[in-house]
Amino acid sequence: MASVPKHGTIAVTGAAGFVGGWVVRRLLDKGYRVRACVRQIDDDARTGFLKAMPGHASGRLTLHAADLDRPGSYDAIFAGCDGVAHISHVSTYDDLDYVSRVCDHLATSIERSGSVKRVVVTSSVAAVMSEADVRELVRRPVLDEDRFPDETNPKRSPERGQGYSMGKVIAERAFAQAAERSAGRWDAITCCPGDNVGPIQSAHQKDMGPWQHLVELMLLGECRQNPMGAYRPWMPVDVRDDADSHIGLLESDQVRNGERYIAWSTETRKVEDICADIDRLLPELGHDTPPVIDPYPEHVRAREAELRAIWAGCELRNERIRRVTGVRFRPWDESLRDCVESLLSIAKVRPKLRAGFSHRN
Repeated sequence: MASVPKHGTIAVTGAAGFVGGWVVRRLLDKGYRVRACVRQIDDDARTGFLKAMPGHASGRLTLHAADLDRPGSYDAIFAGCDGVAHISHVSTYDDLDYVSRVCDHLATSIERSGSVKRVVVTSSVAAVMSEADVRELVRRPVLDEDRFPDETNPKRSPERGQGYSMGKVIAERAFAQAAERSAGRWDAITCCPGDNVGPIQSAHQKDMGPWQHLVELMLLGECRQNPMGAYRPWMPVDVRDDADSHIGLLESDQVRNGERYIAWSTETRKVEDICADIDRLLPELGHDTPPVIDPYPEHVRAREAELRAIWAGCELRNERIRRVTGVRFRPWDESLRDCVESLLSIAKVRPKLRAGFSHRN
C-alpha cells in the first residue's frame, strides 16, 4: 500500500495527550494538515496548547470532538483524511470484548472514509514483553517485533493484571484484519513504544502517562520502584522520537499491513539511578534526591536479585524501525533533562530542594 502523501491530511486520536500532542506538533512542522481528535474542544486546560500552535491560527490544524465509545463518532472526521494516527486509549483494558468493539467501529469509520490509506495504531512494548510468568523472559530474552507474550499461560488474564497487554495485542490484530478485508484500500501498521519520557506541552500532561508522573513524584521527594514490573529498569523512548516514529511509519513505503515496529532507544535505566540523574544533569536546581521506596511484598523482595538478573538479560532491539523510518533516538540524559525542565516551567512543579537552594517559580 502507498504511504500517505506529503503535506496530506492526518487525523490524530488522543491529540491532547502526551504522545498525541507531539504527533500533532511534528506533523504540523512537516507541513501536514491535522485534524486533532479530543473529547471536549472547549476544555482549554487540555486543548489550549493545541489552539496555541501556529497551525491552528491558519486553519491547518483543526480540533474535533470525538468519543471512542460512540460508533460513527469519527465518520465525518476521517472523511477526506489520507491517514490516521490512532493514539487514544480506551476507557478500560479489563473488558476485552469492549476493546474489540471499539476497534471494530473505528475500523468501520476508516472504511467509510473512502480516503484513508494508512493507519498507525499505537500499541506498547507491553504487547511484546508483558509476561504472566517473568521467567519466560529467560527463555525468550530478545525483545524485538517478532516477540509476543506467552498467550497460552492461564495466568494471562485481566484479573491477573494482563488486561493492558492483552488489549493492545487485540487492537494490533483487529486493525490489521480489518485492513486486510479492505482488499488493499488501506493498511494498518503498529507502533509499540517503550517508556515515554520527555517534555510535556501542557500542565495536564504531567498526569497523562506513568513515566512523566513518576518523574514529577521524584521531584516532589517520592521515588518508587517501577510499578510496571518488579525491579524492571525503565526502557525509555523520548516522546518526540515516539512521535517521529509514528509519522515515519505513516510515510514509509517499506512497511506492509499487519507489521509492528518497536520505538525505544534500547537504553535502560535503573529506578534508583534516575533520581540521582536529576541532580547530575541539573545540579543548579539543588534537587533533594530521595531514597527509593520498595513497595513490593516480602516474597517479591526475596527474589530481587533473580528478577534484576532476568531484566538485565533482556536484549532490546530497534533496528527495524530505524531502517524503515530513519528515526534517530535521543539519549536518556536529554529526555530526562527536558522532562524535568518542562515539569518545572509548564506544570509549575515545586521540587523538594536541599538546604541552601530556593525555588525559581
